[in-house]
Amino acid sequence: MLQLARMVTEINTAIASTGRIVEGRHRCGTMGGVIADPTAPGSRLEEAVEPAREAAQLEAGDIPVGEHVGSQVEDGGAVTHLFEAGLPGYRGWRWAVTVATAGPASPVTVSEVVLLPGPEALVAPPWLPWTERLRAGDLGVGDLLPTDADDPRLVPGYLSDDDPSVELLSPELGLGRLRVLSREARLALVQRWRDSDRGPDSEMARSAPDQCVNCGFYLPLGGLLAAALGVCGNDLAPADGQVVHAEFGCGAHSEIRVDTGPNVPVAELVYDDAELELLPWPPVE
Repeated sequence: MLQLARMVTEINTAIASTGRIVEGRHRCGTMGGVIADPTAPGSRLEEAVEPAREAAQLEAGDIPVGEHVGSQVEDGGAVTHLFEAGLPGYRGWRWAVTVATAGPASPVTVSEVVLLPGPEALVAPPWLPWTERLRAGDLGVGDLLPTDADDPRLVPGYLSDDDPSVELLSPELGLGRLRVLSREARLALVQRWRDSDRGPDSEMARSAPDQCVNCGFYLPLGGLLAAALGVCGNDLAPADGQVVHAEFGCGAHSEIRVDTGPNVPVAELVYDDAELELLPWPPVE
């Protein structure tokens, strides 16, 4: 115990005189103490606000650099000073100036000057792969849109299908299509087209006199999709040549009957007043 107390005293004395990490040797291990050194490089770097501002101003050109908003210690002992940018179109961005030094006897130098977004900066939305950014209608003339090998919307054509019409397209192994729509993809397709402008909830369908399923121009799709989807074949209808839901409707329904009679009611007894017949009065016998 006496030896341990003497060792602690030696460490405290060394810390007070040097301000650096010191070690005391002992057969059971090593003891050490740390205290902030006023001559350490970190203190000089944190105080190097003006050299950092000058470097930022050199990069900003004629646009003044804003206030110093803080600093942060980087790996390796470097320090980054942050200044309000004030650049047009960069609201909330900051100049980040990193300074470093090789040691107590070396001068403070500028490592890099960059623009970084602050907590309230106006930045672009998170990046998404192009396959996730695509929307219906983005594909133009000459564009190619390959599908992934594991696209969940497609299944190998040689697998048994619950749609007999799809089975007919692959009569023998290897002679049909390589991949066909999966059941999940067909269900999603029906729901997507039902929710579209050609579905039963659209404004036109709600004001229509009848549904497409009862129209002579309605051409049902093949297979299991025939129960819900078809193509409009009326060249005068707004959905001509488009896939429509069976419960969609419009004013060009084939079974609409319009009363073509006159708008003004006609009496049963009609008087012809175009000609007048003159009779003597009193009547001559």
